Amino acid sequence: MSTTETAQLLAALTQQNELLSQMLEALRQPKLGLVEAPALMRIYANRSNHCLWYTIRDGEVVPITATALAGYIQELRFETVERRGQPVVKLQLYLRGDRPYCVESGYDSNFSKGVLAALATMSPQQLHHPVTLSPQPGSDETVLFCRVYDATGDLIRAAYDDQTNWRMMARRAIANVEALHGQPEANWGTAS
Repeated sequence: MSTTETAQLLAALTQQNELLSQMLEALRQPKLGLVEAPALMRIYANRSNHCLWYTIRDGEVVPITATALAGYIQELRFETVERRGQPVVKLQLYLRGDRPYCVESGYDSNFSKGVLAALATMSPQQLHHPVTLSPQPGSDETVLFCRVYDATGDLIRAAYDDQTNWRMMARRAIANVEALHGQPEANWGTAS
């Protein structure tokens, strides 16, 4: 390569680098005008309201029509919450996408099992990238599964059956998420 060609290549790379920096800066700018509030959106993953998942606004169920949710995993935990006057254990998965999200499902639901199995299979390095959750209806009107895709769009295949030790699976999934953020293995919940 001649000196002139090298200089032209360096100039082109410098210009490309400058353009990429400008694009990154533009992406960091806040959206202006009418936008959604950046408050946490809680998504309930179950089929009890004739949809795959929904949120609640002003006391009303609002079905979510999107077929998937993509974001960076922030936290995975089990929480005892009150639903219909009774304490129940829920799996809560916190993600950051265009806003913060919490996807909640019964701790022993098929949806939760799919999430736990996938996250237990993934490495903390894989979790540094966004994942995509996609609710999938079962043949029974009450069953909801969850498919989890990695950042490349590949389905995370994580087998489980009736013999699966879910406590151990949950510990691995939570440990992977906590390793991602450098947190101690703290909130493994009370679900068995």
